[in-house]
Amino acid sequence: MPAIYFYDWKRIVCVMHALSIQPKGLVIAGLSGGAGKSVAAVGLVAALSRRGMRVTPFKKGPDYIDAGWLSGAASSPCYNLDPYLMSSEALLENFSRHGGSGEMVLVEGNRGLYDGVDPEGTYSTAGLAVQLGLPVLLVVNCTKTTRTVAAMVLGCKNLDPAVDIRGVVLNQVGTARHEKLVREAVERYAGVPVLGAFPRLPDVFPQRHLGVTPCAEHGEAREAIAALAEAAERYLDIDGILALTRPSSVAMSEMAAASRPPAVGAPVRIGVIRDAAFQFYYQENLEALAGEGAELVEINSLVDAEVPEIDGLYIGGGFPETNARYLAANGSFRRSLKDRIEAGLPVYAECGGLIYLGEAMVLDGEEFPLVGVFPVRYGLEKRPQAHGYTTLKVDGDNPFYAVGTEIRGHEFRYSRVLDWPGRGEELALAMTRGVGFVGGRDGLVYKNVLALYTHIHAVGVPQWAGALVARAREWRRRV
Repeated sequence: MPAIYFYDWKRIVCVMHALSIQPKGLVIAGLSGGAGKSVAAVGLVAALSRRGMRVTPFKKGPDYIDAGWLSGAASSPCYNLDPYLMSSEALLENFSRHGGSGEMVLVEGNRGLYDGVDPEGTYSTAGLAVQLGLPVLLVVNCTKTTRTVAAMVLGCKNLDPAVDIRGVVLNQVGTARHEKLVREAVERYAGVPVLGAFPRLPDVFPQRHLGVTPCAEHGEAREAIAALAEAAERYLDIDGILALTRPSSVAMSEMAAASRPPAVGAPVRIGVIRDAAFQFYYQENLEALAGEGAELVEINSLVDAEVPEIDGLYIGGGFPETNARYLAANGSFRRSLKDRIEAGLPVYAECGGLIYLGEAMVLDGEEFPLVGVFPVRYGLEKRPQAHGYTTLKVDGDNPFYAVGTEIRGHEFRYSRVLDWPGRGEELALAMTRGVGFVGGRDGLVYKNVLALYTHIHAVGVPQWAGALVARAREWRRRV
């Protein structure tokens, strides 16, 4: 199970400022999803870490799984940068605060380089690279193509001259002759150096319905990362890639010095269910809770007999469907959690956490009992039932958000509601973008519980951590 990392960022930044250190950086982007960005990014981070370099990884976009692999490769936290979920100022501050802790920052993009939410590519990896002032290493899948790769690279280079494409990595090359043809075409016609070429490697990242298998669940994650490091050493021109990196235009030391003030109030214990079933947590969310004065207590819903002594609980997303049998079998933990909720324990649950608090999940005709706080039965479909960014407005009473609050988040699920006796107007949030729970709404409320399909990022929803900790303090005083 991955560790939760915390650092004294202000102290680190002050030391680095005194030494006038400004780490260099790079964005690894692709022509499309599946181009091979993760192979290049995880392999490069792992190879540089082997060389003794301190690399701080970032993942662009709403992604937990790639971030987990990058964190494993760096042996340090991976942070997320999302121009949709965060304001420009918050994004730069997040990058500044965490990026100054190493010798290099590496940002893995998402989807294709210019892909965004509209024809202008708003919130794209290209836009993020410009915002951070970092060069781009472009990964191209060369399956069944040769000179056309040069045309695609040239098109990316010319579409927006502000995007600084410094190098190309070829992926899925078939033979030495294939590589030579593509390499010569790209360098001659696009004028961009080719700094590596991966052959058709064995499938390091096994796929399932939500995409790549998470690092925490991969039975041989360390071996997989080691294999990617060796592939990067063998097939990438690492020295050439390092030569194209440069310091970000973001003044890391100065911005990071303006860290959040110390927490005010009595310390509280916030439980975090973190196991094979629930593993989707942004590092920033955990650090935000700690920054508000919470001691985080890891809980395993699959093996723990009962909920420990805590003042609040955070249940993230994950894979309750692949662990339904084990969740159902741990009846003592489920009963303990329901009893705590009935007594008033503050709980914030996202996606998988929402499902876990329901009545049951039905998989292949078999019904698995869950916590039973909400009278909802869930099923699992073969196609995504919701996928993408969300925007919500709070219009109902709930324990954590003031009425009128607007929230940006994201949803990605294959589950659907099979039956629920409630009405849409009972839900606390209205969707202005996205699917939600039912009827364009999200947010089931019961006592001090708010459970919703939308995931939020604490950098984009700064009031979230403070609200959860405040509720936990209220609960602690009452009991």
